[in-house]
Amino acid sequence: MSEEQIAASNRAAELRERLIRANIDYFSLDKPTIADSEYDAMMRELTDLEQRFPEIATDDSPTQRVGTAPVRGFSPHTHRVPMLSLGNAFNESEIRAFDGRVKRFLGLDAGVAVEYCAELKIDGLAVSLTYQDRALVTAATRGDGGTGEEITANIRTVSSVPRTLPADAPDFIEVRGEIYMTHAEFARINAERETTGEATFANPRNAAAGGLRQLDPRVTASRNLAGFFYAIGGNSGGVPATQTALLEMLRSWGFPVIRDYRLCKSIDKVIAFVDEAPSIKETLPFDIDGIVIKVNAIALQNDLGSVGRTPRWAIAYKFPAQQGRTRIIDIIVQVGRTGALTPVALVEPVVLPPSSTVQRATLHNQDEIDRKDVRIGDTVLIQKAGDVIPEIVSVVLSERPEASEPFRMPESCPACGEAVVRPEGEAVARCPNKSGCPAQQAQRVLHFVSRAAMDIEGLGDERVLQLLDAGLIRDGADLYALKKENLLPLDRMGDKLASNIIDAIEGSKRRPLSRLVYALGIRHVGEHVADLLAAQFGGIDALRNATISDLANVHEIGPAISESIVAFFASSETDELLRKLADAGVDPRTVNVAVSNKLAGQTFVFTGALKLSTREAAEQRVRELGGRASGSVSKLTSFVVAGENAGSKLDKARTLGVRVLTEEEWQAMSVDATSD
Repeated sequence: MSEEQIAASNRAAELRERLIRANIDYFSLDKPTIADSEYDAMMRELTDLEQRFPEIATDDSPTQRVGTAPVRGFSPHTHRVPMLSLGNAFNESEIRAFDGRVKRFLGLDAGVAVEYCAELKIDGLAVSLTYQDRALVTAATRGDGGTGEEITANIRTVSSVPRTLPADAPDFIEVRGEIYMTHAEFARINAERETTGEATFANPRNAAAGGLRQLDPRVTASRNLAGFFYAIGGNSGGVPATQTALLEMLRSWGFPVIRDYRLCKSIDKVIAFVDEAPSIKETLPFDIDGIVIKVNAIALQNDLGSVGRTPRWAIAYKFPAQQGRTRIIDIIVQVGRTGALTPVALVEPVVLPPSSTVQRATLHNQDEIDRKDVRIGDTVLIQKAGDVIPEIVSVVLSERPEASEPFRMPESCPACGEAVVRPEGEAVARCPNKSGCPAQQAQRVLHFVSRAAMDIEGLGDERVLQLLDAGLIRDGADLYALKKENLLPLDRMGDKLASNIIDAIEGSKRRPLSRLVYALGIRHVGEHVADLLAAQFGGIDALRNATISDLANVHEIGPAISESIVAFFASSETDELLRKLADAGVDPRTVNVAVSNKLAGQTFVFTGALKLSTREAAEQRVRELGGRASGSVSKLTSFVVAGENAGSKLDKARTLGVRVLTEEEWQAMSVDATSD
């Protein structure tokens, strides 16, 4: 690879890691950690890099996925038809550019008007409801777009969701929509939480999402949630000719459909509605964050299909963020688990619409501080992009104090005093003291016990810091040496809580191998890459001994990831960590490595609803037989296995001449490959 390609690959890997982390925080944990505008900027940069250098693109890239895998605590549910995520537009020119792309793809003259359905974009949590024999049988969150969290008991508490459908509805159908909370209900709940001393919710969207993820449905019921519905997924009946007809069909079946949608005969009419929308927003008893623009004709939607994670036939116009003025009191620097130093501005409390108080905002890195010329004491414009995360937009230079000085990131780590380094080509400064920096230690342990990793309940931020401060642990492996008597002297630690923590630690010893690989905190190794590594190597020792060449043979593992993995396992600190884990009896369940090479060099794509197995099981079977499972169809695809209601992937396979198999043909092929 050229130097330019290597730099692009390294930058893309960094962007993927940050975007995947942001997806986990937003979709799975309901705790957004970056501004929408920052997320959108990173997504655009990553998309541009992958388009310029196709060889660095990976199937696990956030440009190809929606959100993140479901958190533990709810059963997984596979959507018959994936729930895609919309691309964004932020101004009139980008809306018109979308219209232009639609016309070019359909082969229409630029002067031909395309009819659109424009709908208010509800700021809530996307859900899919499955009806079998016209009765609600399953409800699930979006999850990663293919698999979500099963929340049926909770969704049944939402009074606006129909339990049964009328006789003209099909026997089977997935109905998609958004669950939200009204402003009045949000104010009531926060007032109650203030009275009881509980933390208040940042916004109605977080309160609604948290309500749907309660293990006790009675708590969900107490939130008085509501819903609007606007789409269907898999179904056994016909589809209306237009999006507007689909909305009216859903309304006739008893689903609440937002009243303020418009049939727009041209893109000019869409833009007129976009201009009107802010005044509509002010009259609504719930939050909206934009307008969803959809090609109205379903047949044209099918012709347009989707690309990666987004449909070509729809886009979301996002409202400008709400802004306010405040003053920067101080700038502090936080240290992450990989040693990354992140500057954070502490500001005088400012209330941003509709009613949230902001007291801090991330500044990202020194380059961003320099670009905006942010200084302590400055008066700044601050916004919650997407009405969620605070960010500094600009400095009011006319009000800058005379004695102000540019802010410089510290040359030594604020947590341990080690000299800070900034690798060439990177925007982030880091503390290299991996083993001795208390901030990195704390963040690594918190990562180790997190739900996506070893999932040890009872060990939140405060408890982990307590264990570190008491000298009881230095890393995640030390947790397994803890005894109940070690915990009892700690503040606010009772006998039952101590027992529960020890039991949770013990129960984590048999987590899947992929969980342990992710928990180790290897740079560039997220959940998906951990899954790939576990599937390829089958055990921690095999992965530990893998060479750059071995890792390069794993599809989707590029040079930056390979080098990071090898460097991690070459460390003496890693040797000590793995020794302690093994001595403690941490024995992750391994996955089956290839039992045959019959499918070596062959790439399979599964699409539609499978009847004989789940998609995940089928893809794992491909890997066991030496093949590769992919989420997208290309000229390099060997086979597409089409289940019921297969969509655009099947169409693309036929266009490219890729061989299409039924699920039964795939099953026969897999049996034959095993018997040889």
